[in-house]
Amino acid sequence: MKIRALKYLLVFTLPATAIISFTSHGWITYLPLLYAFAFIPTLELTLRSEGRNLELAEKAMIQEDRIYDLLLYLTVPIQLTILIFFLFAIQESLSPFDYWGRVTGMGMLCGVFGINVAHELGHRSTRFEQTLAKIMLTTSLYMHFFIEHNRGHHKNVSTEEDPASARRGEWVYLFWVRSIIGSYIHAWQLESQRLKRKKVSNISWQNEMLRFHVIQGALLVSILFLFSAATLFAFAMAAFIGILLLETVNYIEHYGLSRQKVTEKRYENVTPKHSWNSNHLIGRMMLFELSRHSDHHHQAAKPYQLLDHIAEAPQMPTGYPGMMLLSLVPPVWFAVMHQRIKKYKEA
Repeated sequence: MKIRALKYLLVFTLPATAIISFTSHGWITYLPLLYAFAFIPTLELTLRSEGRNLELAEKAMIQEDRIYDLLLYLTVPIQLTILIFFLFAIQESLSPFDYWGRVTGMGMLCGVFGINVAHELGHRSTRFEQTLAKIMLTTSLYMHFFIEHNRGHHKNVSTEEDPASARRGEWVYLFWVRSIIGSYIHAWQLESQRLKRKKVSNISWQNEMLRFHVIQGALLVSILFLFSAATLFAFAMAAFIGILLLETVNYIEHYGLSRQKVTEKRYENVTPKHSWNSNHLIGRMMLFELSRHSDHHHQAAKPYQLLDHIAEAPQMPTGYPGMMLLSLVPPVWFAVMHQRIKKYKEA
């Protein structure tokens, strides 16, 4: 394993905290939450952001190194194993405090592993990797993200047509509702349009949205049959927490940025200026470079390890965990971000 790839092993510290949570009682059951949203943001406040980009020779070498793909693939069996572990662990006789601690721990994995890794794999071109992406999304009950994100969000980002782009002055709590509902509806519309072009009925096994619902329904029925209704509820709550984590990330990634219309039906091309960027190292490593989001939207197929810092893109003041916490206090969020938007537009 190349030394430079070792930094991404930091990702696997989160499932380690989840295992501790599922085998403990008391405040330690909230260890994944405390780790992600207390320890890491505090650490990032003391560390400088890292804006260095790889040289061309380094990129060529890294692109050929399979370890970066293998690290992604490794998250899939880990996620599935920990989900099964959670389903057993949540059946213990627990106090409400311990119960919600364990549910929150699984929810952290649903968002950070389940959806985030699926996002990276979903942009890959091989059927194997896209299948892994769908498996990961199944663990968060958010399989329609595969359709809407790749065929909807990347096309409509930073426009009013995109439910996953936050508007200036929009509270994150209202954004959650708009994005969750809007993205689900848009996924159905996109799939219907695809089938119409192929002259295939919507009531067909070729309809991915129908297949996704069958798969997710089968998972829910299996949990109900093999465990209990209470276990099913705990899993559903964990998945919902994962979804809220995703939507909070969506909120901060494009907040207040917009593409201008150049004709009645067309917007300006997507550029790095339409996504907020963060170079804070810990957040980058924990999320497989998701926070170098400006380059990701500029070149969506670019593997995570090759994403660049783009100096002219709008920059967040801290990493994703800290920005997510900040977004939960709208007046403070607006005070910080509106000033940043103003300075960026004046630059």
